[in-house]
Amino acid sequence: MSAPELNEMIRGLIQAAHVARSSSPNATDDYVFQMVVAALKMMEETHDVLDFKIATAAIKEMRYAFRVFAPYRTQRKVSIWGSARTDPSEPIYGLARDLGRAMARRGWMVITGAGQGIMAAGHEGAGRDQSFGLKIMLPMEDEPNRFIEEDPKLIHFKYFFVRKLFFVRESSAMALFPGGMGTLDEGFELFTLLQTGRSPVMPLVLMDTPGGTYWSRLVEWLRAEVLSRGMIAAEDLHLFKLVRSVDEAVKEITSFYGNFHSMRYVGQRLILRYLRPLPDETVRTLPSRFPQLFRDGPPEQLGPLAEEKDEPELSGLLRLAFAYEGGMGPVRVLVDEINRC
Repeated sequence: MSAPELNEMIRGLIQAAHVARSSSPNATDDYVFQMVVAALKMMEETHDVLDFKIATAAIKEMRYAFRVFAPYRTQRKVSIWGSARTDPSEPIYGLARDLGRAMARRGWMVITGAGQGIMAAGHEGAGRDQSFGLKIMLPMEDEPNRFIEEDPKLIHFKYFFVRKLFFVRESSAMALFPGGMGTLDEGFELFTLLQTGRSPVMPLVLMDTPGGTYWSRLVEWLRAEVLSRGMIAAEDLHLFKLVRSVDEAVKEITSFYGNFHSMRYVGQRLILRYLRPLPDETVRTLPSRFPQLFRDGPPEQLGPLAEEKDEPELSGLLRLAFAYEGGMGPVRVLVDEINRC
């Protein structure tokens, strides 16, 4: 059978699925086609059963998680990370619990890894209705914490990479509490995703108790050993903020969305979307104040682009559009400027 004939059969199968579900063709059909083609190409290119087990498990986990999160997509969420070994008697546990409660009162939902310690604290504060649990299946891991167990918003993952995808994909803010290797791994991956623009810019708070040194020593090390060698830019240190109280954390997270709404790329242009217009004088002076962002020309303040028709719910927002391919540190500083307007 030729490739064109096989492609036609796949498209026919997609159409048959629409008929069976009484649905209509839509923008997702081409991606379904590509997934089926990719699976068939794997069948030609490898006979390693483990390859197929990994790919199959990953896509099944993604499909299920997408379904669980879908009804809550318009509700902002904060991911809380930290040690499963933190005892409820420790002050840092109380901070995680109180942060979860404070964000839930503001209409936010809380995502944690569903384990004990800091994860349980976040769920305890937010309450079951406002919580998601993303549990990793490991031999040494215990059962989900009592605040999220048996909840339909508890999702079990086999692979860390799929689990991490949903932590970032579904969150509008991140809160890192002191933790072990897993927390540090997750923290540095978040830094990398934000720095490179592979994650949309969002608030990231490093939470510690008053006088605590867990994060401050790490920040000192970044300045002394990483920044000093030119391995990161000074603006990259604006991608996170060290905080020592729930009020400070809440302010950092919520003020980020005081005017700013979201970002996306359209071709080579970065699009920053926001609620209230920027004064013409502010737009005019941005190139001189942020030269690293506008080397390829001044920004434009405009309405929705034709390429954004897939997000009609955001058509009422204004945009700042400019050509940019650099790191997100300067963009994070620009967001603060947008929020002052």
